[in-house]
Amino acid sequence: GGTGFVGRALSQLLRSRGHEVSHVSRRGGRDRITWEELSHSGLPQCDAVVNLAGENVLNPFRRWGDAFCREVISSRVETTKTLAKAIADAEQPPRAWVLVTGVGYYHPSPTAEYTEDSPGGDFDFFSRLVSSWEAAALIPGSPARGVVVRSGVVLGRGGGAISQMLWPFRLGLGGPLGSGLQPFPWIHIRDLSGIVCHALESECVQGIFNGVSPSSPGTSNGTFAQELAAALRRPALLPVPAWAVQAVFGAERAVMLLEGQRVVPKRTLESGYHFIFPDLSGALKDIVA
Repeated sequence: GGTGFVGRALSQLLRSRGHEVSHVSRRGGRDRITWEELSHSGLPQCDAVVNLAGENVLNPFRRWGDAFCREVISSRVETTKTLAKAIADAEQPPRAWVLVTGVGYYHPSPTAEYTEDSPGGDFDFFSRLVSSWEAAALIPGSPARGVVVRSGVVLGRGGGAISQMLWPFRLGLGGPLGSGLQPFPWIHIRDLSGIVCHALESECVQGIFNGVSPSSPGTSNGTFAQELAAALRRPALLPVPAWAVQAVFGAERAVMLLEGQRVVPKRTLESGYHFIFPDLSGALKDIVA
């Protein structure tokens, strides 16, 4: 996932901190190895492995059906299995193994608050996907520190959720989705990259970490729409009805937009990570400025 939205930001951050970064990719090239080379020759010597791979679930141009579901699962679970096997088979395993999954693990609720210790993972397609994805990363007895970052909606320039929303909002056609009351777990891309970098560089960081901003539990979809409109100096008057969201994305995927979870980054903060953008207004000003 090194060439994706989060992968590009993380690669840039790591290189700026003096690390060398190679991407595992379908195509070979400078600072790249192919998946085929990984299967044949094994993992090259490295300090850490990060998996950010995954087909975009909310791609509005892809119809939700069996074939797309298989792609969504395979792009996450199979890549994770391949990397975990390469780490397990390595003569000199890396010191850290980081996987970025999603807060879809936790049950949508307007009131419940979830920390990294909260249960979840077995109530719908997305929660079961996260469970299989995280299970695929487990390497019993490996000296590599295992870290899982469960990410919220990633906000940043040039990609992610914001890129699909900007034009309607710039035209004054933006607004909340459905009731607008559903929680909106979010994180700025620089903080998601920062948490992964923190996990790689801190020898004591291990286990599950929630990749959401500290103010995220208090953010609803309606608040997000108002703040984005304010950052763009536009109104946010036009709510998008639930049926329209379901028509575009299909009922299964629409749940991701019409329902949400209040997720708290408890262990992330306890691990000593300091958020660059803890508040939504500051994050959005940085993105749309």
